[in-house]
Amino acid sequence: MINVVVADDELPAVEELAYLLSLDSRIGKIHRASSGAEALKALEEHEVDALFLDIHMPALSGLDIARVISRFTRPPAVVFVTADEDQALEAFELAALDYVLKPVRPERLAESVRRICELAEEETAKPEVVTVDQGGITKMIRRDEIRYVQAQGDYARLHTKDASYLIRVPLNDLEQQWASAGYIRIHRSYLVSMDKIDTVKLATGKAAVMIGGTELPVSRRALPYLRERLAANRVRPL
Repeated sequence: MINVVVADDELPAVEELAYLLSLDSRIGKIHRASSGAEALKALEEHEVDALFLDIHMPALSGLDIARVISRFTRPPAVVFVTADEDQALEAFELAALDYVLKPVRPERLAESVRRICELAEEETAKPEVVTVDQGGITKMIRRDEIRYVQAQGDYARLHTKDASYLIRVPLNDLEQQWASAGYIRIHRSYLVSMDKIDTVKLATGKAAVMIGGTELPVSRRALPYLRERLAANRVRPL
């Protein structure tokens, strides 16, 4: 399911486009915005796969929003929906996925959604890469190689099978950014990949997980959520 933001400074246009999108079974949540600022706020508060943006909006135009999100690590897809035929070149220079002219035809909108779905599938298949600096050398490591992350003040240490890397990103930020990739907080000092947990020890007053021979503590606060995730993965008879 694709979650989207529809942004246009004319409310009837927002409602019409939201309605047409709601008829497509591939569309999940639809967040409405009547300004560029509201569109950016929706991006902060929700997981969004794509934006459908009018170009001409007061203060922050659709093109302005595209410039802002182009700096994101994983920007959502951008589809411009506009009556202006003359901005297409600039839109595609900003890596717009599609450019749809008003009035919007359902079959043309369906083509945009198809492109978004294809892009989402490609991004899912492609492993996330993390950039780390080590001894003056910039190295790229795959996120799915990171077994767990350890908090070290305003820094975080990424642990792989063979090495560890220090990055200047707080653990709280990684917890939010990597939740969708299966990383969960088990302790104020540790974020772990569910796929890398070998065993879980549940004892009275103490819990821990084993990852590649390393034992990591599970706090009492984090234990209920860990149990919930374990239960969700448990194989049950039909």
